[in-house]
Amino acid sequence: MSLPVLRRRRSVAASGAAVPAPSAKAAAAPAAPGGTAEPGPASGFFRHFHAPHMVLREAVTLRQAVFFLGLGFCLTPWASPPVALALGLALAQTVGNPFVARTRALTAKLLQVSVIGLGFGMNAHAAVQAGREGFWFTVVSIAGTLGLGFLVGRWLGLGRRVVHLISCGTAICGGSAIAAVGPVLRANDEEMSVALGTVFVLNALALFAFPPIGHALALTQQQFGLWCAIAIHDTSSVVGAAAAYGPQALEVATTVKLARALWIIPVALGTAVLFRQQGVKVKIPYFILGFVAAMLINTFVPWARPVGPVLVGLAKVGLTVTLFFIGAGLSARVLGSVGVRPYVLGVTLWAVISTVSLYVIMHAG
Repeated sequence: MSLPVLRRRRSVAASGAAVPAPSAKAAAAPAAPGGTAEPGPASGFFRHFHAPHMVLREAVTLRQAVFFLGLGFCLTPWASPPVALALGLALAQTVGNPFVARTRALTAKLLQVSVIGLGFGMNAHAAVQAGREGFWFTVVSIAGTLGLGFLVGRWLGLGRRVVHLISCGTAICGGSAIAAVGPVLRANDEEMSVALGTVFVLNALALFAFPPIGHALALTQQQFGLWCAIAIHDTSSVVGAAAAYGPQALEVATTVKLARALWIIPVALGTAVLFRQQGVKVKIPYFILGFVAAMLINTFVPWARPVGPVLVGLAKVGLTVTLFFIGAGLSARVLGSVGVRPYVLGVTLWAVISTVSLYVIMHAG
């Protein structure tokens, strides 16, 4: 490159003008599952859903209309968390989610608000009892899952960071744990995407599989709620599965799961020590305090109790919409980008923690 050209490029960069991308190939590279890029135009029959049509002077595509129809159904009394997740998955595998970045940004916030709303339907005394019963399950299962994850991940030849992320997601609370531990590990986008993709797929399976298994084994609502809180990764799927099983199962599952989520803090701090990371910040799940506050208000403030059922109803609708958004984000590209070995690790950990915890719960005196 000649000296005048080099000087001219430096001048443009210094002036604040836009600098061309390094290459068209780099710019066109697909985003990782954890990114915000929307899927490209579909081929075959579904390409018609990507073509814009003018409606009231606004360009609207058919897939946008399909998305809003699915979202509208999730707001009705006929929708349930499993149905919402199935609708989202069907949308992702066919026409695609036209609002990937927006739904991904809304999912965590909507889930947190919904969980706080569920607190207005719970009793603090019953929650303390449920949390006390689930404490030792939580301690043993977290330690056992992290240890087993290390051994299986090493056998599979996976990177330490990916193994630790998937293990934390399985042991504590799915995507929330991964999001909190990832920055502590200084994990890159690809490692975060692999861990999140693995956990989200298994969450979807658990939401559909657990209630039929619970009924087949004649689990009580107390037993099922405790099993969900321990063996299902994400809070959204825990609450969705427990809500489908019964109100007492929902109360037990939500309380134990949120108490379990508090273990994000010591596990993240331990991660910083184990991986010798310095100067990192631990993301604290403050929304759990909102859930506790709502539960205390419902228990000790009598005049607020009539509002509780309304807020709980809105929270359940919010949870249903959350699962629709999660399903809509699991495109074929996301599912396929994870690879076989992370799935093997995730399924192994999930199978062990599910079967062992179920056996202990069913045979507990």
